[in-house]
Amino acid sequence: MANHLHKGDLPDGLDLGPSVAIDCETMGLVPGRDRLCLVQLSAGDGNCHLVQVAPGQTEAPNLCRILADPQVLKLFHFGRFDIAALDKAFGVQARPVYCTKIAAKLVRTFTDRHGLRYLLQDLVGVDISKQQQQSDWGAPELTPAQLDYAASDVLHLHRLKGALDRLLAREGRTDIAQACFDFLPTRARLDLAGWPEVDIFAH
Repeated sequence: MANHLHKGDLPDGLDLGPSVAIDCETMGLVPGRDRLCLVQLSAGDGNCHLVQVAPGQTEAPNLCRILADPQVLKLFHFGRFDIAALDKAFGVQARPVYCTKIAAKLVRTFTDRHGLRYLLQDLVGVDISKQQQQSDWGAPELTPAQLDYAASDVLHLHRLKGALDRLLAREGRTDIAQACFDFLPTRARLDLAGWPEVDIFAH
């Protein structure tokens, strides 16, 4: 149960299995403007692999291999942002994907609390800190507190997916959730192409 920090890319030969939780830290919340700084990945085994991305870096072959692998499901929370950030940085679209925020919005219609912290509290019984959320992720050396915070965003996503899958099945919304997940990489690409606030399905 540890954090493993890698500079630039994942190590050769690392196998994170058929389902990988992924999250990103950037310099801000505009994917087309703010550079990618850190990518966190977990196989759901309590360990986190963190890839620190250098300014101007455009390649990370081992990471991109996982992102593009059709046999590996990528788990995100608010995947729309992370998929766009990874696409902008490396020119690769993550597929197939699952987004816990989308799943939560489809089944937790009794609340507007769909943030990761709330979902983990309610569905998994885990409390995570958001204290480092607005720290400087572009710093050359990241602090242990930053690494622990970043890791906490992926360590519990597998368990959260399991809880949400049960709710989706209970409410008969598994198929529509899957359709949303399938479209998500395209929604992220629309964001990068200049339609971040436009509902292209509206009249």
